[in-house]
Amino acid sequence: MQKISRRLMLAGSLAGGLAATMARPSFAADAPVWKKLPTVPYKGKQDDISFVNAMTGWYGNGEGKLYRTIDAGESWTKIWDQPGTFIRALGFLDDKVGYLGNVGTDYYPGVTDKNPLYKTIDGGVTWAAITAPGIEKVAGICGIDILPVKRIYQGEMRTSHIVTAAGRVGGNAMMLRSEDDGNSWKVIDLTAYAGMILDVEFHDAKTGFVCASGLSDTGEGDALILMTNDAGKSWKPVWRSNRKMENAWKMNWPSRKVGYATVQSYDEAAGNKRVIVKTMDGGKSWKELPLVDEAGIREFGIGFTDEKRGWVGTTKGGFETADGGKSWKRIEFGKAVNKIRLIPKSGGGKAVYAIGVDLHRLDLA
Repeated sequence: MQKISRRLMLAGSLAGGLAATMARPSFAADAPVWKKLPTVPYKGKQDDISFVNAMTGWYGNGEGKLYRTIDAGESWTKIWDQPGTFIRALGFLDDKVGYLGNVGTDYYPGVTDKNPLYKTIDGGVTWAAITAPGIEKVAGICGIDILPVKRIYQGEMRTSHIVTAAGRVGGNAMMLRSEDDGNSWKVIDLTAYAGMILDVEFHDAKTGFVCASGLSDTGEGDALILMTNDAGKSWKPVWRSNRKMENAWKMNWPSRKVGYATVQSYDEAAGNKRVIVKTMDGGKSWKELPLVDEAGIREFGIGFTDEKRGWVGTTKGGFETADGGKSWKRIEFGKAVNKIRLIPKSGGGKAVYAIGVDLHRLDLA
């Protein structure tokens, strides 16, 4: 066999190193940084934030306090305060109409409010509890999805909204759904498919997904993503972890085909490897991608500005990818970020909000 000279080997090594370097994601040294925004101190993580334009938004906490900004988060005003309510999820259609999900009783201490979902028509100053046949079965809400749909009404094209609210952590797995802008609601029971629901998103009137766990007891359940093609009448598992003490926590879809979800693990004996999951075929199949191998890490929120660039919040801070989850670097945008929202700015670009223990904003061109 012909010998390969040391020079050729070195050349091959250099070429391989150059190719590997060229293949690495680009994180510019002068990239914009996350700005910490003022919020009222809270003992735990804050779970959700919602914006309807570049300036107007809301966030809430587990003490039943709701805050509104009209200057892109630079300042906040408390507009609603209802002790005993745990504000877990928020979703606004415009600067007047919005929905608030309460995690419900018998899970977190101090929560006495049994109403799972509220609606406002005055920008969050007042709220009315949603009513529906069988709503007493809905213990609480962890995620709200608002889907605008175009419909012809008396010869005119109008935009209405399908609103879906699902929950909850610790069970049971239930869903509230309105197909007429929140005027009427129906309860959808998913207990035959999952033990608890942590997040929900619909791509169209019929196609939707939930992040879930197989059982209501996190100590026994495996992480699970369910898909429906008939507006929630039936569901099928499209991914499950096959490991105990896990759940699929939050999801984000930068496109109709590409989606991501975080996976929470509570099994310390199983090691410290943490993964996210990704789909590239519209949710039909999912693949696990490594995030980090480190003790004490637990994943929360996830958000992507396109199919490649995105962020994950954890107990120890944030992680960013520029190559679709193949590699990650640490970033500083606070601990336990539970929700990441991307808002188009009027002059172009996007504002990315990350809320958890604190609130941060990243301004992208």
